[in-house]
Order: sequence, then structure tokens, then C-alpha cells
Amino acid sequence: MDERADAQAGGVTIYEVAQRAGVSIATVSRTLRGTGPVAGATREKVLRAVEELRFTPSRAGVSLAEGRHAANGIVFPNLSGPYFAEVLIGYEEVTSELGRSVVILSTKGREPTPRGTDAIRDAVRELAGRVDGLVVFGSTVPGDVVEELVASRLPLVLISHAPMPGAVTLRSENTASARALAHHLLGHGHAEFAFLGAPYATGDDVDLRWQGVREVLGDAVQPVLTAEYTVESGYQAALRLLRGAGRPRAVICSDDEVALGTILAAEELGLSVPHDVAVTGWDDIMAARHARPALTTVRQPMRELGARAARALDALIAGLGVEDAHRTLDTELIVRGSCGPHPPGGH
Repeated sequence: MDERADAQAGGVTIYEVAQRAGVSIATVSRTLRGTGPVAGATREKVLRAVEELRFTPSRAGVSLAEGRHAANGIVFPNLSGPYFAEVLIGYEEVTSELGRSVVILSTKGREPTPRGTDAIRDAVRELAGRVDGLVVFGSTVPGDVVEELVASRLPLVLISHAPMPGAVTLRSENTASARALAHHLLGHGHAEFAFLGAPYATGDDVDLRWQGVREVLGDAVQPVLTAEYTVESGYQAALRLLRGAGRPRAVICSDDEVALGTILAAEELGLSVPHDVAVTGWDDIMAARHARPALTTVRQPMRELGARAARALDALIAGLGVEDAHRTLDTELIVRGSCGPHPPGGH
């Protein structure tokens, strides 16, 4: 029995619809999906056959008849943390509306083995063979594998990535907002700064934030590494930083989780935020608004990133063009209590 006979709904297959209408399966699929050119008279024949046979189109069945999987893949570095959760919610909400399932791959814990097997490369290649298109986050996947995916013509969307021929790229604006944040802190009269959660990959989001801050503050700001972009890593790095003799007056954190860890470290050391040390974050996760003091941060549209990635990928899978292959979403400086009240005449 042909396995594609499962491409049916209510006992009627898409092949029966095609036979009744006297057209190909692909034409039925294009009519039902609304993708690709179908002549008006042909469309009427297909819809009449659908009605006569009482065929209820199944997205999975239609995709299977087209040789597709009815599934999208998305690759994250880590599924923990509110930032990735928000992006994934936005992505999943749209794919659900589009009738597609989502296969999620986290690369955390997939480091190369002692024998040299690269688990990340293997996992991404395996996933690419099981989905109709792929979304990849940042520098999660090695560059040579991304180039390989582009060369294979797999529909590909890259989030938080620089423009790349052959793929749609999406990212939130970083550099201008980082400059605005730095100017705001200068307006408070601060002179010594640290950037906590220093960049680890040239051109990624955190690197762009560092560049924007450095353009304004110059040598007055020093990068300080964290093990990860998490509350615990921020806490541990901030303990070491704030205990030192050259304690900065303001700590600019790479994201809100690192900033929340910094506030915890300051509290443990008996330092008052913002009177002894100002702290800022990035993302505007829910916890940032409810911290004590509430966190000054840069708001980025996390759910919208995921939603736009899903729509762009669906358009690529359907063979439709995209108006703008690289899109940058606006961000906004949100001033709260963690860096003190607005300075007189400040930004």
C-alpha cells in the first residue's frame, strides 16, 4: 500500500480529488494552499470536486502529497531562560496558525566528543532532513554548516544574525540603543563602567551592544566575562567585580538575567542599587519590571522576532518571495530605578 494513501481526510484522499477534477495532485495542493498560479476554471473544478467528495483538507496530508513534512525546525543554543521562551512562544503561535508543527533542537550539551564527532553539526544536518525549513538562532550553528544549508536550498531564516545571501535574517536593533543607554548613564555623572557578559562572537547581538557602549564610553568601560548569560553567571561574575578595589560606578549588563544576578550580588555585599552602583540590563523580561529596584533596560520585541521568523519561513517554503531579506526590529530604552532617577537635563 502506498504510504501516501494516508494523505486523506474523512476517508477521501487528495488523489481522489485530483482524479475527480481531472488535474494533478500538485494543482489540488496549490489550490487548497493558495500558493502558486492556478487558472480560474481549474480552481473551480478543484473546489467543486472538494465539495462533491466532502473532502476536508488536512495540512499534513497536503504537505505529504507534495513531498513535504508539514513541520518546521528551529535551533536554539539553550531552551532555558525567559528570552528564548518568549521568542519560541511567538514562533509557535504563528506556526500553529499556519497548521505546521515545530521540531525544536537545543544545542546545549552537544559539544564535540573526544573522538572528534561534532554532535551539533550532526544534529542540525539530521534535523534539516526532517523538516521543510529551518530557523537558526544566532551563532548556534557553525558557519560552515549554515553555508551548507544555504547551498542545499533549504528554506532558512536566521535570527539575531547579520545579513547572509540565500537566507532571510532577522535581528533586533542593538548598537543605537546601546549608545542611548550609555549616554543616559553619562548624564548621571558616572565615570567608571563595566560591561558584564562580554561578547564571545564577533557580530552577534551582545557584541553589537558592546560596540555601541564602547563608542560612547571609550576606555572608561571595561568588558567582564560571564560563563553564561544567566542569573547565576551574572551573580558570580558581579561578586568578583564588585569586591575589587576598582569597583565600577555603573554595571552595564549584556541581558536582564545577568543584571538580576548583579543586583543579587550587590545586595549580598551590602551595596545599594543605584546609590552605590547603578545596574542596567537588556531585553525587558517580566522579572526586570518587578525587580527591586526595577531594572533599567532596553526592550526588544522577543515574541515578534519569533512570529516574524515563522511567517518568513512559511513564505519561503511556499515559494513566495520576501520583500526584505534582512529585517531589523526596533528596540527601546526603558529607564527605571536601577540607575537612579532621571538626571537633570539627562536623556
